[in-house]
Amino acid sequence: MATRREPRFKLCRHLGVNVCGHPKALKRADVKKNAAASAARAGQKVSQYGLQLMEKQKIKAYYGILERQFARYFNMAKKSGEMTGVALLKALECRLDNLVYRTGFARSIRQARQLVSHGHILVNGNKVDIPSYGVKVNDVISLKEKTRTNPLVETNFNGFVSFNVPYLEKDKAQFSAKLIREPMREELPIEVNEILAVELYSK
Repeated sequence: MATRREPRFKLCRHLGVNVCGHPKALKRADVKKNAAASAARAGQKVSQYGLQLMEKQKIKAYYGILERQFARYFNMAKKSGEMTGVALLKALECRLDNLVYRTGFARSIRQARQLVSHGHILVNGNKVDIPSYGVKVNDVISLKEKTRTNPLVETNFNGFVSFNVPYLEKDKAQFSAKLIREPMREELPIEVNEILAVELYSK
């Protein structure tokens, strides 16, 4: 299974947004050097292609996907009948690994993907080990019984409150979450202009 393996904090600084969710992702010790580099870049004119490419890279980084996967989701979104950019983000948001992350079972999309691929996650009571699995409305995501006693996972689930999204109904007692409806664009906890990414792929 292909995964993104570049340094997370460096990627966040390059994109200018915290795509990995770590509180220190956009911080670094050499503040002066970083400020000087930013000032130098400020005088450079970024092309329209550069802006479009940056937004596409943000989407890929937020959801931890590679180019071929992005292209597949883009083609699906074009055929959905919805606005392509919105349909693209909704499909990515409903990936199993992403919703495991949103629920709080994991502290990062990489950790969430590992939980799924190692068979620790159930969907409607059945083991699903495919990170890209598309979760449907009313599907219930839960942990395997043995995994619930894992100190790291338990701490994550009970203490991780960064994603309080209205389309997920969390049940702490059952170590589960239910996708109660499709997410709306304005509810997605990401900073990206998907229209620019669509323009890039529509050329």
